[in-house]
Amino acid sequence: MSNFVQANLPYLLTGISVGGQYALIAIGYTMVYGILRLINFAHGDVFMVAGLVMVYASASMPMYLSIPLVIAVTVLLGFTIERVAYKPLRSAPRMSVMISAIGVSYLLQNCALYFTGGLAKVYPTIPWLSNSVTIGGATTKMVTIVTPILTVVLVFALVLFIQKTKIGMAMRAVSKDFETSQLMGIKINSVISMTFVIGCGLAAVGSLLYFTNYPSVIPTSGAMPGLKAFVAAVFGGIGSIPGAVIGAFIIGICENIIKGLGSNWTIFSDAFTFVLLIIVLLVKPTGIFGEKATDKV
Repeated sequence: MSNFVQANLPYLLTGISVGGQYALIAIGYTMVYGILRLINFAHGDVFMVAGLVMVYASASMPMYLSIPLVIAVTVLLGFTIERVAYKPLRSAPRMSVMISAIGVSYLLQNCALYFTGGLAKVYPTIPWLSNSVTIGGATTKMVTIVTPILTVVLVFALVLFIQKTKIGMAMRAVSKDFETSQLMGIKINSVISMTFVIGCGLAAVGSLLYFTNYPSVIPTSGAMPGLKAFVAAVFGGIGSIPGAVIGAFIIGICENIIKGLGSNWTIFSDAFTFVLLIIVLLVKPTGIFGEKATDKV
């Protein structure tokens, strides 16, 4: 047993780290869905843009300025997307908003393709996060240790924000009943904008952690992490923040354990995520923590 743990410890550590990064992206999906009942398909591409902004920012300014700039630009991008692409369609059929989200996704990818020329951009080395550390005989990067801790802290802070602040209470009210909240005087547009701001801010932090483990950023870098984060949100119960976090950690750990089974199994690590999605939709469509929907009479 000890030999098995020793052999798989690097994959377990990496899985916990990747799970935390997926969780930071998945929160954006689950918060937007909880309020707008919209799957923001552009969220993974916002995550990719954060990576590219870091590449260009770090080339011309010190790291202590680049990191806040990345978060600020990503938040501004999320706010702009909501106001330009989603707000005008507030009263439109849900399918129209979803098509708009897909359009924004492709727009961001093509803009990234234009600015990068389709070439992979080398992600900068972030001091301290990229340092090596040894745990139980396994050598890994410091980011592997920092990610789950930072994720838990951010999620705890977010839950407190939603439970204790006025805007957080408004978010909960809107997620329960959009129309009634509007009639009660809640500023719907402000609540929705804040949701996008929080989701994109967390995605920016996730990109800083995620790309530290990868050598480059390309226009499609956000596609697979975005899809896996979406699956994590569905698995945990989309609309539930704790569910999204737990689902992300489960997916991150399982896919890396599969990689540890050998090179023949590595190619199935991505497939596992989507097989899990199919199983969840068949067995428990609302996810682990999802609430059963009730029809209003």
